[in-house]
Amino acid sequence: MYLLKKVIQLREKSHPDHEKPFLEHLEDLRVIITRVVITLVISMIVCFAFNKQLMDFFRRPVEQVLVNQIQATLPEDAPRKLTVERWGEARKIEQAANHLSPEQREIFYQSLADSELVFHAKSASVLRAALLLPEEKRAPFVSSLKENDEFKKQVAALLKTKPKTDTDVNGNLRMMSALKPTEAFMLSMKLSFVAGIVISFPLLLLFILQFILPGLHAHEKRVLWPSLIIGFGLFLTGVSFAYFMVLPRALLFFAEWSGSMGISNDWRIGEYISFATQFTLLFGLSFELPVVVMVFVKLGLLTYDTMSKTRSYAILGIFIAAAVLTPTPDAFTLILMALPMIVLYEICIWLAYFDRKKQRAREEQESRERWSTCYGWKKSIRKITRLSLPKTSTGTTIIPPESGTKHPPMKRNFL
Repeated sequence: MYLLKKVIQLREKSHPDHEKPFLEHLEDLRVIITRVVITLVISMIVCFAFNKQLMDFFRRPVEQVLVNQIQATLPEDAPRKLTVERWGEARKIEQAANHLSPEQREIFYQSLADSELVFHAKSASVLRAALLLPEEKRAPFVSSLKENDEFKKQVAALLKTKPKTDTDVNGNLRMMSALKPTEAFMLSMKLSFVAGIVISFPLLLLFILQFILPGLHAHEKRVLWPSLIIGFGLFLTGVSFAYFMVLPRALLFFAEWSGSMGISNDWRIGEYISFATQFTLLFGLSFELPVVVMVFVKLGLLTYDTMSKTRSYAILGIFIAAAVLTPTPDAFTLILMALPMIVLYEICIWLAYFDRKKQRAREEQESRERWSTCYGWKKSIRKITRLSLPKTSTGTTIIPPESGTKHPPMKRNFL
């Protein structure tokens, strides 16, 4: 409520000759909220048309982490080296061959031009069967196979590391799963909403500034558009910084922590998308700190002196806010979020300093103009007074003595 009163006072400053009642300010607020909602709905509908691309985009960091984990489970001492992509292709071939008879399976394998892929598919099939046996019977089972030594060594190496063999309905290595029938659709809606916020952020910021600073002058409007571009650039910088730098490291931290505890990382897609979208949006909004602080400076809630004197408390508050906002408990992620905010806060202090300097210069200029105007009026009045006074025969103006002036005593002639 206090902030709303300050905003209304700032709106009335821009229109000192036309004061509005409180209800009219609320009506303007309702119009702005309606514009924001309509903009978000339109941008969300546009983004929903690209829901598959958005899903692939947000899944990329976690899939890269899971791929790295699978790569770590592939044996390095195997006779034939494996990559995650090669292992995934072999699992597809193995899954398709499992539904065929032995004769059909041999014909299928012979039809494939890639003998290396057939080798890995057969080893994946034997690995799946061996993992169903008790651990003490797996090695004898592999040794009893009527295969060459290279194949047996390959399967034995796979049994040591136990790479992931689960696949989805398309034969792809299963990365994440949805546990509800409507989960995938609701995730598409959520991603469209988040993407809609990102692409419509300049308009949303414009609507908010139009409510806070109505009736801008021409020179102020020229400054507004660069400010919007800077604000949008800061938001995109925060989102990109979170997506490319912080999010992969946070996911890697959680994956390694789970592995050290002996827990498999079978993450749900819904939980991950909620985590990733919250993570990126919070970083984007945290990079809007200069915009928020400068609005508070314009409202008179913050000054350069206050910000410079309370710098240490602000840094402590930034670290506390970063600890609350980041969903990860590690200090590395906290520092990655806190350091940019501290740098941006220092920039805000300098911006407030230059704003105060500019405001003082403007006030001094206005004061000089007022004194110049008053001095001009004084000279004009004095000139008019001189013209209206009586003159002597020689043309000299007779200036009457000021009130309270003592006249010299007159000399009397007694002769």
